[in-house]
Amino acid sequence: MHAAAAIVPNFLLIAIGFVLSRKFDYGRGFWEGLEKLVYYVLFPALLFRSLATAQIDLAKTGVVVGAAIAFTAAGMILALPARRLFHLEERLAASCYQCAFRFNTYVGLAVAGSLYGAQGLALAALVMGVMIPIVNIAAVAMLAAGSSLGVGRELARNPLLLSTAAGFLWNALGLPLPGFADQTLNLLAQTALPAGLLSVGAALRLQPGQGPVAAHAYWLAIKLLVLPCIAWGLARMLGLEPLETATLVLAASLPTASSAYILAVRMGGTGDAVATQITVGTLLSMLTIPAWIAWLEVSR
Repeated sequence: MHAAAAIVPNFLLIAIGFVLSRKFDYGRGFWEGLEKLVYYVLFPALLFRSLATAQIDLAKTGVVVGAAIAFTAAGMILALPARRLFHLEERLAASCYQCAFRFNTYVGLAVAGSLYGAQGLALAALVMGVMIPIVNIAAVAMLAAGSSLGVGRELARNPLLLSTAAGFLWNALGLPLPGFADQTLNLLAQTALPAGLLSVGAALRLQPGQGPVAAHAYWLAIKLLVLPCIAWGLARMLGLEPLETATLVLAASLPTASSAYILAVRMGGTGDAVATQITVGTLLSMLTIPAWIAWLEVSR
């Protein structure tokens, strides 16, 4: 329970971001600017530094990454029947499909850093970095067939993916990180987590009446309950160490990222339904993530 309580400040920052965006007249442009700063500068600095300076065991890391890909694929498969099960309009089903397996990197890295320190943060960054292109390709493929060229260009410019690859390559080559560069990146990284969580809170909003409640419950159950359960089962089956198990389950239990809403809107999907999924999922994750962390503690 101590570990579960340690992540409460992260969720309080999300709540503060929500309150600030509603009660103070900063304007939408302020929050959009903050989100761009986090996405293009602060989080890439965090990802690069975490991976460039980490002690990475490729054998163990490969197993964890493989397990992460496996539970993500399970989410993609489980989300497919929703359209027929709930008699959904095609555009709505395609838009919300991604909510069953996309994840909020900001929340994941903030919680990993709070609970497991630099080593856990580096492992989480690597796992999520590998999963970013996979979930993006699947989401776009469902929203619009034949958009693979656009997806390729988008992934090639994705700052989170690029910084993950650069950090891992720097580490693999055994290059030293100069002191001034390490200190500068560290200052940016320290800012990334609180700024990212504030921007998550500011983006929360509900749009009632966007599809059957049962369908939304179905996608949420896959994301917040079923995938973490699969991740935990895989960790037990593979004999993963406690840190690896915790990182895997944490990655599986994260709510959907706000970028899912942006993608749905840009590709002509039902953005309001996705916004509802993101908001409800983020709020519920404030209960489910601590519950999973507590479960990992008692099941060791």
